[in-house]
Amino acid sequence: MSRIWELLERTVADGASDLHIIVGLPPLLRIHTVLGEIEGEPVISSEDAEAAVQDILEDDQYKRFIAYRDLDFSVTLPAGPRFRVNAHFQRGAPALACRAIPPKVPQLSTLNLPEAVQTFADMPHEGIVLATGETGSGKSTTLASMIDYINHRYPYHVITLEDPIEYFIESDKCAVEQREVGPDVPDFKSGIRHVLRQDPDIIFIGEMRDLETISTALTAAETGHLVLSTLHTNDAASTVERIIDVFPAAQQNQIRSMLANTLKGVICQRLLPRIDEPGMVPATEVLISTSAVRNCIRENRVFEISNIIETNRAAGMHLFDTSLKQLFFAGMISRDVALNHARTPNELARAISA
Repeated sequence: MSRIWELLERTVADGASDLHIIVGLPPLLRIHTVLGEIEGEPVISSEDAEAAVQDILEDDQYKRFIAYRDLDFSVTLPAGPRFRVNAHFQRGAPALACRAIPPKVPQLSTLNLPEAVQTFADMPHEGIVLATGETGSGKSTTLASMIDYINHRYPYHVITLEDPIEYFIESDKCAVEQREVGPDVPDFKSGIRHVLRQDPDIIFIGEMRDLETISTALTAAETGHLVLSTLHTNDAASTVERIIDVFPAAQQNQIRSMLANTLKGVICQRLLPRIDEPGMVPATEVLISTSAVRNCIRENRVFEISNIIETNRAAGMHLFDTSLKQLFFAGMISRDVALNHARTPNELARAISA
């Protein structure tokens, strides 16, 4: 039997966010963004990797993995901790990327996020709110915490479409349905296509991956639903551009109009190592849809969005570099980390040296 379950338990015990099983390397853990080998563990062979995959997958999952060469799923350890796992092939051999999922949805107030995030959760529930950032930036946690916040305050019907389900959310004031690709719906596109027939007030889409998903999300937002979703984009302006550019040129004017009418806000985030205590803290950029933002989107002047954010801090918006500066002065991140992640490092260096 493979040691994959022992390694998953080690991941939890060491407070790591990720475990990687790759042929030719020892097992790797990511702790506070730093990837390193598990000391004393031998290099993984092709046989080890194959045994790990077979041990962690059910028979039907293994068949799908062999057929499609990629599979997203979740597993639960006997003691309770859960993982989101991707099984894939590299250089002809199986590999695993395992992301630890906290046992409970964190309260929104504990995530060190700007007040605008709670404002989005308290808004009238129609339109679209996006959490963006690179893999591992905390996007899903932010949106799950928003849903949990809403769940304890408002009587809505919430439907999530996830691949796989990460956080389990128990219904409170909301009726929460969580649909997972595989067990509950054959594929992501099918779930998206049918969700509007299920009388939701709030729809959470795990990721806006393609034109059909984005189009359905915009339609849902335009017809009186609140849509929460994620994108792998690094700032607010590129988020808007990404949504528009996925459509054919002939449709882009219509999409600009739809997006201008439905976008409520964008939260871009990146997790950075703290220096005041163990752990991570999010640096953020926040866009709130105002008449100026809507006009920029509608008139294809997306390049002006950063200027609008910078000049509307009083409305709750801010750029990444503003967040980095605040985290540095609060003693949460180091000067090097702030400058390494800045969009304009020279300007930030002058600001924090003044």
